Amino acid sequence: MVKEEEMLKELKKIRELLSAKPTPPPAPKGLWNEFKSFIESYKVMGLAVAFIIGVYLGLLVQSLAKDLLLPVIGLVLPVSDLASLQYMVGEQVFGIGNFLVALITFIIVAFVIFILVKLTKRWGIQ
Repeated sequence: MVKEEEMLKELKKIRELLSAKPTPPPAPKGLWNEFKSFIESYKVMGLAVAFIIGVYLGLLVQSLAKDLLLPVIGLVLPVSDLASLQYMVGEQVFGIGNFLVALITFIIVAFVIFILVKLTKRWGIQ
C-alpha cells in the first residue's frame, strides 16, 4: 500500500514536469519599448528616487552631526571646535574631528535605516 502511494506521488510529479508551461510574453520590439520594459522590470525609477533621497539624507545627518551634536560634545570637552580637532604625531596630522563626524553620521544613518526596515517589515512592505 505504501509503495503504491509513493509510486502515485512520483507519477504526479512526473506529470507536472511534463505538462505544457504557458509561453512567456513576447519580448517588446523596438528600442523604446525595450527601454520601457527595462525601466519597469528592474524598477529603475524607485532605485533612482531611493538613491537621491539617500544622498540628501546623508547630507542632512552629516550637518546634524557636525553642526549640532559635535558642539554639544564640545561643551563637555575643553575643545573649541571638535570638528577640526587634529593631533600631530611627528609630521603626520590625524584628523580626529573629521573621523568623529563621519562616525556619528554613520551611526545615525544606520539607525534610521534599521528603523525603516523594521517599519516596512511590520507593515508588510518588502
